[in-house]
Amino acid sequence: RSPGLCVIIHYLVRGQLGWFGLTIACVVPGYAAQLLSILWYRADGHQPGFWLLVLHLLQLGLWKRWTSHHGDFCRYWDVLWMAAKAGGTDCAGELVTQHGDVCVLRLLEALLKTLPHLLLQTYVVVAVEPASFIPGVSAGISLLSLSWALVSYSRFSCLLKPGHLCPPAAAILCLLLWRTGMLGTRVLALVLFARLYSFWVFAVAGVHWLLMAFWLVAQQTDIVAQPCRWRLFNCLMGAVYIFCYINFRPGPSKHRVAVFYAVST
Repeated sequence: RSPGLCVIIHYLVRGQLGWFGLTIACVVPGYAAQLLSILWYRADGHQPGFWLLVLHLLQLGLWKRWTSHHGDFCRYWDVLWMAAKAGGTDCAGELVTQHGDVCVLRLLEALLKTLPHLLLQTYVVVAVEPASFIPGVSAGISLLSLSWALVSYSRFSCLLKPGHLCPPAAAILCLLLWRTGMLGTRVLALVLFARLYSFWVFAVAGVHWLLMAFWLVAQQTDIVAQPCRWRLFNCLMGAVYIFCYINFRPGPSKHRVAVFYAVST
C-alpha cells in the first residue's frame, strides 16, 4: 500500500491533479475484492462487525479478519499464525482452504487495482516524466506485487492437485521471474505503443480482448456454472489475457499456452 500512497501524495504536492485523480481512480476497483470478502463472510454464516467493515473500507480486509463473538476469522496474518502454530499436518486441510481464499482474493485485487496502477505509473515514467523517481519505484513494486499474486495462485492450484507437493523455493523463484518478465515486457510494449500511436492502443487491446474472449468461449470453460456469470467470466478473463496467462482448466496446458503466446506475440 505504501508505494501507492506515496505516489498519490507526490502528485498532490506537485499540483499534478490529473495524474492524482487517475491514480485515485485505480484504487476504486480494488473494492470489488473487499466486497467479495464480505460476501464470503456472510456465506459462511458470519455477520461482519463494525471493525471488520472498517478494515475492508480501508482495503485491509485481506490482511486480517477481525475476531468477534462469532469466532476467529482469518486472512493473511491468521494464515501465517495458523501455519506457525500447526508445525505439522494437524490442520493442513483448514490451512489450505484459508490460504486458497487469500490467494483468490489477492489475485482479484491485483488484477483490478494493481494492474491499472502499474500501467498508469509506467506510462508516466516512459512518456511524461522519464526522470520521475517515485512513480518509477511505485511501478516496480506494483509489478512485483502483481507477479507474486499470480505465483501465489499457481502455488495454491498446485497444492489442490492430488499427489502434488508444495513447489520448492527454486521453482517458486523461477515462476516469479517468469511472471515478472512476461508482465513487464507486455506492459512496456503497450505503453510504448500508446506513446507512439496514442489512442490506437485501445483498438489493438480491444481486438486482442475479443480474440481471447472468443477463445475462452470455444474452450467451454466450466469454472462458472450460471450462463450469465460464465459470459462475464470469459469477458473479464479475455481482458486479463492481454497481459498474462492464467490456467483455470485441469489437465496439460502446453497447447493452450502455445496459443496464448502465438496471439500475444
